[in-house]
Amino acid sequence: MSAKVPPVRTRVGKYEIGKTIGEGSFAKVKFAKNVDTGDFVAIKILDRDQVLRHKMVEQIKGEISTMKLIKHPNVIKIIEVLASKRKIYIVLEFVDGGELFDKIANHGRLREDEARRYFQQLINAVDYCHSRGVYHRDLKPENLLLDSYGILKVSDFGLSALSKQVREDGLLHTACGTPNYVAPEVLNDKGYDGTSSDIWSCGVILFVLMAGYLPFDEANLMALYRKICKADFSCPSWFSAGAKNLIKRILDPNPLTRITIPEILVDEWFKKGYKPPCFDQEEDVNLDDVDAVFNDSKEYLVTERKEKPVTMNAFELISRSPGFSLDNLFEKQEGLVKRETRFTSQSPANEIMSRIEETAKPLGFNVCKRDYKMKLKGDKTGRKGQLAVATEVFEVAPSLHMVELRKTGGDTLEFHKFYQSFSSGLKDIVWKSEEKREE
Repeated sequence: MSAKVPPVRTRVGKYEIGKTIGEGSFAKVKFAKNVDTGDFVAIKILDRDQVLRHKMVEQIKGEISTMKLIKHPNVIKIIEVLASKRKIYIVLEFVDGGELFDKIANHGRLREDEARRYFQQLINAVDYCHSRGVYHRDLKPENLLLDSYGILKVSDFGLSALSKQVREDGLLHTACGTPNYVAPEVLNDKGYDGTSSDIWSCGVILFVLMAGYLPFDEANLMALYRKICKADFSCPSWFSAGAKNLIKRILDPNPLTRITIPEILVDEWFKKGYKPPCFDQEEDVNLDDVDAVFNDSKEYLVTERKEKPVTMNAFELISRSPGFSLDNLFEKQEGLVKRETRFTSQSPANEIMSRIEETAKPLGFNVCKRDYKMKLKGDKTGRKGQLAVATEVFEVAPSLHMVELRKTGGDTLEFHKFYQSFSSGLKDIVWKSEEKREE
């Protein structure tokens, strides 16, 4: 029978990295936990060499800058940007409700009132982005996420453009986006307005939410482009008259006569049950770290390391066990109060660490953690100064850990008093043998 290999955890700064939740051509998105706060986040990880090799520095900087400019309840929040010598880490808000696309794929079309609610949140987000000079340029259901409360969050600004990319003619000139959702003016190389092209994509999304299929869909790309440029589509019979009218005004092939967001906001169908967004606007946004992650600034430089509890061999285990203590060979004095103690636990190592911290803080101890070691320092001065305790978690077997507590400062009797209170708070994670349970 083979023993289970203990999991190796990857740490990046204060983040413990978990499973991959998304993957693209140049980046992976991983689930992660902030070990200081316990908050869950998503971390977009990019290979620095690949970014440089493909001359994507400006694009990545643009994406990060864009997301830092946008602070809105319907847009994925960027928390911070970090870098190691080989990777760039964009720490993002974790949204756990999946893609809006999955909702359509699993359940088919949405009810009209449900589709309208998501569309209202989408328009709120896009309107705010445009007010900050940001155009998304790749709006589609796959880039719309839902949180656990069903709140829509716009994500993936990898193709977004900032207003400074607009040329002298006031137009953008980069053809990009997903073909089925792209506005007609983006397909011809005459430049386009980022505002009206995003509105077109919103119209396609609304159609998909209510119909369960795309308004423009052809296997042949040129045939698809022809349909888009002519706005050659028809609404299904179950669309209400108000919905049909709004979609036709949005999917107007002429960007100059296409409905604008202020006009959408006063549309009778749109206004039904509408709730304006409520949030605090941040005027000053610091973009210093965006440049810093590309120039090896030590302030934002982190190390990625693999970590797991130290594994003990049989000799070390025996030497630390009371019944086989080798201390008796060296310590002749009787009646000595022990300055260290230990217990075993079948709980996972990271859970043991969290419980030690949770139990020590109310007892008046400051906690300093590193890997699977922890230093506890009392905030009161005792008979021999402040009580200080070092703890370490050792892996004895794949499902068994030993925790050692050692007094490193202060009075030994105070250490024992501390341990009595401390151990009572850890009762449910301390492992007891069958003999002790019977006693």
